Amino acid sequence: MHRRDTPPCSAFAGNRLIADGALADVVRATKQALDAGVRDPLLIFDNHDSRQIEVDFRGTEHQVLARLPQVEVAPEPAARGPGRPKLGVVPREVTLLPRHWDWLGQQPGGASAVLRRLVEQALRGHGAKDRARHAMEAVDRFMLVMTGDLVGHEEASRAFYRRDRERFTTLTEPWPVDVRDHLRRLVTIAWDEVAAS
Repeated sequence: MHRRDTPPCSAFAGNRLIADGALADVVRATKQALDAGVRDPLLIFDNHDSRQIEVDFRGTEHQVLARLPQVEVAPEPAARGPGRPKLGVVPREVTLLPRHWDWLGQQPGGASAVLRRLVEQALRGHGAKDRARHAMEAVDRFMLVMTGDLVGHEEASRAFYRRDRERFTTLTEPWPVDVRDHLRRLVTIAWDEVAAS
């Protein structure tokens, strides 16, 4: 679902797209719109999953941007003893039944190696289906918030799930241009992911 050509987030003032792109740029544009007197409800969406991004717009533009979550840079791994590969592993607790631990203990490479292999196999086997499901959920989330009150919403939603491109296009044509175009991008991604799964 994560298309390289899709901006990370988009901001809407009512049905009008204010900005899309990197979060800091979108927040800057949204803050400027607020300061200019925009009265429509302002919503910022993560373009990958259509979840709303909450931003505290109080204060100056600099103060607003300073409150944004910073991307955490992983610290350099501590020096390890000989024989320990630099895999970037993260230790966490795993709770299993005794018979599971017994089985893992009998496998070559130890419990951690076996669990990593099992997870990798699951990711390869279900990755495409998971991406398709996430893409479908992103469309559903955006539609619920932005098109729920528009004429033809229910029918367009059904056309989306049936993958009826022609019907979906017809039903969404009269919708506000910015909302419609954003939704159509999300729908295209979702249908592509479903086709690939």
